[in-house]
Amino acid sequence: MPEEINRRRRLLGATAGAIAASQFGFIGAAQARTMMPSFDGANAWLNSPPLTAQGLRGKAVMVNFCTYSCINWIRSLPHVRAWAAAYRDRGLVTVGVHTPEFGFEKDLANVRRALAAMRVDWPIAVDNDRAIWRAFDNAYWPALYFADAQGKLRQHWFGEGGYEQSERAIQQLLGVAGSAPALVSAAAHGVEAPASWDDLASPENYVGAARTAHFASPGGPVANTRHAYAAPARLTLNQWALAGDWTMGQEAIVLDQANGRIACRFHARDLHLVMGAGRRAGPARFRVLIDGQAPGAAHGLDVDVQGAGTVTEPRLYQLVRQPGPVVDRQFEVVFADPGVEAFAFTFG
Repeated sequence: MPEEINRRRRLLGATAGAIAASQFGFIGAAQARTMMPSFDGANAWLNSPPLTAQGLRGKAVMVNFCTYSCINWIRSLPHVRAWAAAYRDRGLVTVGVHTPEFGFEKDLANVRRALAAMRVDWPIAVDNDRAIWRAFDNAYWPALYFADAQGKLRQHWFGEGGYEQSERAIQQLLGVAGSAPALVSAAAHGVEAPASWDDLASPENYVGAARTAHFASPGGPVANTRHAYAAPARLTLNQWALAGDWTMGQEAIVLDQANGRIACRFHARDLHLVMGAGRRAGPARFRVLIDGQAPGAAHGLDVDVQGAGTVTEPRLYQLVRQPGPVVDRQFEVVFADPGVEAFAFTFG
């Protein structure tokens, strides 16, 4: 079963596109025992004064690449949080590197607010220009790099999973392998809960013109121009469509007139949509439907049983979490207010 789950992860990743496509990796011997790169180039630091690779000599270091709206990083966060707390007094230094995927994740106020809400209290280097990302030659969210007290990279892990291997790597760096207590327990609830991999048959899909796939509105996407879209009566699995007046930018779609809709057909326990209120002065109201009905018990954390919710700050919103057997379902979200932005679907 673990190998089948890994196969499914690789398959879904391969169809997702862009950087997140190869989100699942492996742990192994350090990249030829190379030295940990510098954190030079950070635009700002949160929770700490600026740190340097040289200044961390003598410490075991875990570097975690993240971006706050990424569901793959969010689902790995309970483990990073638990390790940072459990091994801090044993000498582990946890350093987060927040390298944004979307433009709104470059806003320091957004990053500060989101990470505080996620209970991230370790040092965070804000890497808006991807200087640290390039220095590590990184390509994944999430990614973990482990460096020893001499500053040498010893192991790495790319993507979700591998939590036991990663914690064993920490114990080896700290010299407590074999004598350490049992592996720490990571409480994962809500949106942080692991994906239901056996039920997952829908890959991440961006909705901006630059990276979208499987768009089904007649006439196709019209980039960078306000356009009246219509949605087909029925979609095939993993297709999506718009209805109403929208402008499809390169990174996001923006609703130009009230009562616009986004629809998709999916197969997963969870459906998330990365959204923001754009330039609106207040929240944007929406309602979720599943197969044309209120979601009831299948509502996500960000909607009620009738499917009602609001978009406030830009982030990932969980709109569906199905409690029962997972089958192909038709999802719709109808926005009562114009100005809302949407960036990407993710599933779990």
